[in-house]
Amino acid sequence: MSLRIGLVSAAHVHTPSYAHQFANHERTTVSGVWDDDAARGKKFAADRGLRFFAKLDDLLAESDAVAISSENNKHATHIQACANAKKPIICEKPVVAKREEFDVVRRAVSDNGVKFMTAFPCRFSPAYQALRARVQSGEVGTIRAINATNRGTCPGRWFTDPSLSGGGAMIDHVVHVADLLRDLLGQEPSSVYAQIGNNMYGQVWDDTAMVSLEYPSGVFATLDSSWSRPPSFKTWGDVTMKIVGDDGVLNLDMFGQGIDLYRNDAKVSHGLAGYGSDLDGAMVEAFIRSVLDDEPIAVTLEDGLVAVSVSLRAYEATKRKETVGVS
Repeated sequence: MSLRIGLVSAAHVHTPSYAHQFANHERTTVSGVWDDDAARGKKFAADRGLRFFAKLDDLLAESDAVAISSENNKHATHIQACANAKKPIICEKPVVAKREEFDVVRRAVSDNGVKFMTAFPCRFSPAYQALRARVQSGEVGTIRAINATNRGTCPGRWFTDPSLSGGGAMIDHVVHVADLLRDLLGQEPSSVYAQIGNNMYGQVWDDTAMVSLEYPSGVFATLDSSWSRPPSFKTWGDVTMKIVGDDGVLNLDMFGQGIDLYRNDAKVSHGLAGYGSDLDGAMVEAFIRSVLDDEPIAVTLEDGLVAVSVSLRAYEATKRKETVGVS
């Protein structure tokens, strides 16, 4: 069976990857794309030889599953529509951007009995999986502290419009590492403290975000999720973790497999040619297997919501200027 995947919106910077992965997988085809911004959707479809659907219902009628990559504040509406149509869903992070939408999407997915995967490709990193195995083997003993980063370049566009994104750097990048920490430690944070700023661009949205987390076991973690890399930076950003234990220290550089590439052609540039594993490909493979082979969902809706909760509580901490609970 070839699984027909419908692309719900071309808004996100990751949408091209979904189109590529599903179009080139032997078990899937891309049925087309719908976008509430018709001009954007039509261009995206035309550039890739895909069919554009003017109505979401029409796309859903010709799809077996969907990939939602719309603006953050539209996720809940699109999740409801796709779940009501009984379509398995893979959805961009953050799953939602408002706490009042948590139960809305939970009910939509549960009541319709659809499979739902949160798009957290970092979970599928072989480097992270190796780190996790070494930590769980007891190699570094009891974990005391973790220092992590998920810094990047500013994505611009609607990501810097809080009415569409739900915030700035903190809503965009905290969720990835918050999920990894939960998976690594096997527990949710008990409290969070955070500071944000607009140090880089001086706009109304946060481009600088520092988060401190405390866990029930006594572990504390810090996370820099700032959009602190300039447009000229050699790559989009990073995901790093330093695990400090009683018996040793482990360091993770998730995207460290790359070669510096200097170009002296029409435009002099410095980039990074990565040769590491295809995390998006591994994530998409897991989603396909969950739908076609009934394998367990690797990263669930609840995983996504817990990670969002960390970001939202972090914003609350910045407003109250104090540590707040995460539950």
